[in-house]
Amino acid sequence: MEKPNENKLDSHPKGISSLFLTETWERLSYYGMRALLVLYLVKSLGFTDKDAGTVYAYYTSFVYLTPVIGGYITDRYLSYRFSIYLGSILMLCGHISLAFSDLHYFYLGLCLVAIGNGFFKPNISTLFGRLYKEKPNLRESGFTIFYMGINLGGLLGPIIAGSLGEKVDWHLGFLSAGIGMAIGIVVFYFGSKSLPSYVWEKEKNSQFFDTTTYATSDRQLTKDTISKVSLIGLLSFFSIFFWMAFEQMGTSLNLFALRHTDRQLFGMEIPASLLQSLNPLMILVFGPVLSAFWIRLSKSNRNPNPILKFVFSLFLLGIGFLIMVFAAKEAESGILVSILFLVSVYFWNTLSELCLSPVGLSFVSKMAPVKFASVLMGFWFLCTAFGHYAAGILSGYQREWGSMVQFYGIFVIISWAAAVLLYTIYFWKQKSILSLLEGKDTNSEIAGLPIRASIES
Repeated sequence: MEKPNENKLDSHPKGISSLFLTETWERLSYYGMRALLVLYLVKSLGFTDKDAGTVYAYYTSFVYLTPVIGGYITDRYLSYRFSIYLGSILMLCGHISLAFSDLHYFYLGLCLVAIGNGFFKPNISTLFGRLYKEKPNLRESGFTIFYMGINLGGLLGPIIAGSLGEKVDWHLGFLSAGIGMAIGIVVFYFGSKSLPSYVWEKEKNSQFFDTTTYATSDRQLTKDTISKVSLIGLLSFFSIFFWMAFEQMGTSLNLFALRHTDRQLFGMEIPASLLQSLNPLMILVFGPVLSAFWIRLSKSNRNPNPILKFVFSLFLLGIGFLIMVFAAKEAESGILVSILFLVSVYFWNTLSELCLSPVGLSFVSKMAPVKFASVLMGFWFLCTAFGHYAAGILSGYQREWGSMVQFYGIFVIISWAAAVLLYTIYFWKQKSILSLLEGKDTNSEIAGLPIRASIES
């Protein structure tokens, strides 16, 4: 029997702390290793920027591609619990493999981490979303809190693994990431026992786009489902433009910090990898503020819908890279630029991320039909994979694309152009989109959006 305070509309459901901490430790391992990856390839193995960017592109895109497969397999054959354990153990083995100096073990480790993430990531996010089955009004706020857990790990990972990797030994840094993953497994083992039983339940014989539904008499249900999937596809598609710019933090901006930034502070040189902690630190600071702001706007029915938040996100992202254009111009004069440039860039990138990533996770969890929940969450990560791949490939041209000014200027143009295009689509289909978001009959109007074809294929 639930305690009285658990039924309050403003009280988050029991169990979020265990999933919060599990995700924190897993992200500590991932972001700790990510902060070292490009620097290790360039400084220790002697890779060129282009080759290091290619490895980063394949690895990070594979990390977000595997959730599509992992989500599908889970929907059809596995339980959420088994998939999360399987993914966690594979990632642990991957981090241990990275601790060895042999290049073959290095590539094996990257593959194991990516495959393990495919089973872990979509299912831990889906599980968290299902906690809000009886409190949908708090779902977006809850995912912002969940996102804080992600970024708490993102803050600690580069500090621990980055310091050990750059200052002591690269492979010791990778091993420390594995220890974080091991702690995450233990936390989930004990914490998952407190989760309500309904979060583990799945519909039997679920499959993506079950064609038999078209033969049912309730054809409007099918139209409504297609409309929801189309809208999820639309926002997932536009997330690609965000990630291809945002993920420069792990690649070109990481190398910019190494080569062109004055990192002296109180007579000590800050490792370049530690600057990767700026973004998660800012999320921890501004995340609760923005979460409270969304709730306050909701009470007066002025909270922007997810589409508008995506537009805001892309616009803010462009501001950050506009500042980076000025930093690059100063760096090309031959001097080390102030670290405040990167601090400012990461500030705007952080605000942009808070308007898109937790909002997108919440939206997919809320709008996806139950039968397709894990796969559609996987599709969200598939588009993230495309963005990461583009980011890695583009990063290799930082010093070859005419100039760094032109290189970072491209991301200003991409971000703002995507913002204008998304708002144009929203303005065009505003009535039907708002009807769908409010749970009204859409008559399949937005299912006619071009993104539908890419979903169904």
